Amino acid sequence: MKLKSTILFIALLITAATIAQNTITGIITDTTEAPLSFANIILYEVGKEKAVTGVISNEIGTYFFENIANGNYVIEVSVLGFETKKSDEFQLPQSKLIVDFILNEEAQNLDEVVVKSRRPQFKQTAEKLIVDLENSDMVNTNLQDVVKKVPGIIMTNGNVSYAGQGNIRILINGKTTDYMDTASLLRDLPADNISKVELIQQPGSEYDAEGSGPILNIILKKNIRLGTHGNVKQMVGYENRFEYATSASIASYKNKLNWQLSTGYQKSTSRDDLTLSRKVLDDTYKQISKSAFDPRIFNVGAGIDYYLSDKHTIGINGRLINNDSDRVSNNNTTISNATSNISLFTDNSFDRNRNIKSLNPYYEFKDDKSKLVLDYNYVDYTYDNENNLYQVGTSTQSFNNRRYFQDASYKINTYKTDYKRTVNDNFSWDAGVKFSDVKSDSDLQSLTEDDEGVFQFRPAESNRFLVNETILALYSKMNVKVDKWTFSGGLRWEESDTQGTATTTGETRTRKISKLFPSASISRKITNEISANLAYSYRIQRPSYSSLNSFVYFYDPFTFEEGNPNLKPSFTNSYQFNLTFDNQPFFNINYRETSDQLFEIITQNDVSAETSRTMINLAENKNWSFSFFAPLDFIEGIDGYFGVQANHNAYNSENLEPKLNLSKWSITGFAGAEYELPWEINSEVSTYYTSGGLEGIIEYDWLAGIDIAFSKSFLDDKLKVSLEFEELIQRPFNGVVKYDNVNATIVSNWARNNVFLQLNYSFGSKFGKNNKRENSSKDEQNRIKQDN
Repeated sequence: MKLKSTILFIALLITAATIAQNTITGIITDTTEAPLSFANIILYEVGKEKAVTGVISNEIGTYFFENIANGNYVIEVSVLGFETKKSDEFQLPQSKLIVDFILNEEAQNLDEVVVKSRRPQFKQTAEKLIVDLENSDMVNTNLQDVVKKVPGIIMTNGNVSYAGQGNIRILINGKTTDYMDTASLLRDLPADNISKVELIQQPGSEYDAEGSGPILNIILKKNIRLGTHGNVKQMVGYENRFEYATSASIASYKNKLNWQLSTGYQKSTSRDDLTLSRKVLDDTYKQISKSAFDPRIFNVGAGIDYYLSDKHTIGINGRLINNDSDRVSNNNTTISNATSNISLFTDNSFDRNRNIKSLNPYYEFKDDKSKLVLDYNYVDYTYDNENNLYQVGTSTQSFNNRRYFQDASYKINTYKTDYKRTVNDNFSWDAGVKFSDVKSDSDLQSLTEDDEGVFQFRPAESNRFLVNETILALYSKMNVKVDKWTFSGGLRWEESDTQGTATTTGETRTRKISKLFPSASISRKITNEISANLAYSYRIQRPSYSSLNSFVYFYDPFTFEEGNPNLKPSFTNSYQFNLTFDNQPFFNINYRETSDQLFEIITQNDVSAETSRTMINLAENKNWSFSFFAPLDFIEGIDGYFGVQANHNAYNSENLEPKLNLSKWSITGFAGAEYELPWEINSEVSTYYTSGGLEGIIEYDWLAGIDIAFSKSFLDDKLKVSLEFEELIQRPFNGVVKYDNVNATIVSNWARNNVFLQLNYSFGSKFGKNNKRENSSKDEQNRIKQDN
């Protein structure tokens, strides 16, 4: 009996020790001792990969684990923008364990300058301006709203420009998107998925050399929550007419497997009206086109990531996008002179359907010093378009109805390998290789209605244009930091081989380019308040695939756009100087010089009275810009910025007849502000004014815009309601063209006074695990340009 009692006593002691409960607490701060809220704190039991539990730090950076059983554990802390950190192994029981963490900011480049001592909203480097949105309670509903937060970015009717440069490339996580037109991307991408926006004014060698303007890189949130979570969104709005959108997503992270599913449907509405008045000899042509369209977009995406171990990850992502857009433009052309007045009424109908399929498998290796990514991207893009231009109503001008079938397909295969080695805190280097293979098939069939109402095929106006292009690229880059100096230098080599064949004529054009593209930046802290940096890059802009074919797009009976198979690439030398004051971006000078500039020109045939728009190569383009930027912190309760930008654009060509010389200064002012109203309602205002400028051969007058938005959260922040008012200023685009025999005025207008209401409901787990996966880039999709 005594033996049994002893055994029972020992068992009770063991059981008590096993089920003993412990408390772990601590505080998460950055290197300036500022608390980091919403950090992810994950508790792991040693020898087991599965997390025991996870919490999020509160507003003062504190966290608590309660009722933790005895055992050996480690804690991992992560928050976007900072390096992930693990504790030393510790053993429980302990009466009350305190484990504090100090996190260092995660530097993408060693030349990065932190703009604020606390976690910044803005950062400035020699290469880019970073807008950090991770912890802000954004009112925005989509990417278009977020882009307006970038100082100096001007948006008009879905077009993005910066410092007089309209050829801005948009990347998602460093890669081009599955969207083939900017307007759809801006409308479709939800703002709540966006962590940062990078305005890369001087791209380094790790980016494709493609493009002459800046890059807008949208970085999505990398935080992957443990467990299962998702959201459901519903948007209704009025943009010329009623529109709506609905979407849902769900994701799960359990053990080694992470998966995501998303789908959405959007019925948008828009308007694009154009009034063109021009002189043709003694006649005056006034052409009015009113075009309303309703694109319908359906998308579905899925992804799986499998963590083979702490260092090895494989995954695959896929997406399907369908964009169906029907449009009917009502055209009214009046031809008048001193003795007559003739009218022609036509309708121009477009039935456009686009399908995009993409697949992206990858492998990633990552440890404390090295990171290797193997990435493959496949994109299958098809474009079907039937365009009918036909006479309606009572016209005093004869016209033969026309029909065009314009179909295109693009298949893009991209293979990319990137390697990064961090030797120490002061030195790192990158290297990579990329190969892309693009095949495009563009088929134009032109038909004209005869006297019997039958459409007859016109071989002379039809063409099938095939483009095969391969691009091989190698790059290397190093980052060095010595005392107050920071240097970044890279070299990229690209070899492209392009063959374009017109099947109707059998003519094949071949273009081979092999070239080195250097880039470099240097920064120095001059005083405690002032820092300076200088950057340089050399880049190429290849013609878009659609501009190389011989398609003809009619806007009305007398106005059309056509391709140019003779286009050559342009090359740009870009220089930039930045000053920061008190660790904030303050002053910027940028100079770009482009040879063989791709330039859209307008010409007029005085016999047929037709006006055409086409892309050509100019001799050169020179662009100067001067920017001043400052925060609005001096106004109590206001968080935001304001700035002024002066820009000078000059275009010159000695090869045209007559010679073309255009130049113009423009001044742009911009501001964005956030303010918390009563009842915890967040409000935002963004506005801009520009004195005018040059858009190709068009010299345009002043433009201005203002957007206002409000948002409030309910149900413990699970439900967010946003209300946004866009384009509150009724000011259309007013332009003038005076070149050779063209004397025209242009008025372009779009939907104004738009309103959008969005409901966003989030569900599921509330703590997460940081995922360091970053997508590679593939640039060729940017060169497929199609509008709605």
